[in-house]
Amino acid sequence: MEKKILCKKLNKELPALDRPPMPGPKGIEIMETVSSEAWELWKTHQTMLINEKHLDSSNPEDRQWLFGQMEKFFNNEEVEQAAGFKELD
Repeated sequence: MEKKILCKKLNKELPALDRPPMPGPKGIEIMETVSSEAWELWKTHQTMLINEKHLDSSNPEDRQWLFGQMEKFFNNEEVEQAAGFKELD
């Protein structure tokens, strides 16, 4: 039986991630509070941001900015969008 958690992004009980998506305490926190569905949504949004903003994952400033966007995304705060992108209602 798959483990379920109350997802803070989608505000409902959904299947949890199988393992932390990143090392350290932050990865554990995400695994305990973010569903696998919400994580997939973030990965799609993150890819769009990386491509649109031409971010370099080897650049510490770009990584820090993206990490901040991830925090906002999972806390349902306003996040950067790609030019011309519109949220679906």
